[in-house]
Amino acid sequence: MAAGAFLLDSDKKTRYTAVSMNPPAIAIDGPAASGKSTVAKLIAKELGFTFINTGAMYRAVTWYTLQKGVNPADTAAVEALLPGIPLSFGKEGANSTVVYEGRVLTTELTEKSTNDNVSAIASIPAVRALLVEKQREYNTREAVVMEGRDIGTVVFPDTKYKYFVTASEEVRAARRAAEGITDSIAERDRKDSQRACAPLKKADDAMLVDTSDMTIDQVVAFIAADIRAKLAC
Repeated sequence: MAAGAFLLDSDKKTRYTAVSMNPPAIAIDGPAASGKSTVAKLIAKELGFTFINTGAMYRAVTWYTLQKGVNPADTAAVEALLPGIPLSFGKEGANSTVVYEGRVLTTELTEKSTNDNVSAIASIPAVRALLVEKQREYNTREAVVMEGRDIGTVVFPDTKYKYFVTASEEVRAARRAAEGITDSIAERDRKDSQRACAPLKKADDAMLVDTSDMTIDQVVAFIAADIRAKLAC
């Protein structure tokens, strides 16, 4: 077996061996409602890795900013909150969590006010620097499947496991509506792709996966097969 190779356990979970330099980091990027969060979570379960929802981290900072009455567009005021922000990032089972004052944040992260302002918060370089550091810390301890908008371009630019999951605007809008979220997909895409700091962008070496006409199971099987092939090399 070559150095850095990986083994498959009998229960189909993937485990990394002592000969590997670092635990693998699977980068799954894509626009809103592309299905990347669901796909990433299922792939993590399939491979026995930890699922990291980076979007939840940015949403948590957004929610906290609003709770403190700070305008997300006021960069200086947001930056002033960061040193003492009482958010911690952990895990429950195989999934990452965001904890505030001893409780895991859940519905707070999908409130309309959070949805409407998360792009503004995510565009602040100091926020991204703080959260990218936290995201990388996970991978120093364990193998991860991480989803977001800049995982393959900024967080783990050197990983060989990069996937850009997308779908047509019409399909993504329908998915968003089914979740009860009424924000504009086109506007969210514009904000995410045009921000100056770490914009939404497909890494040059990422595999493009269009989920418009695929089931979740098909997407997971397709990506998991590619990951396993690369892990075995």
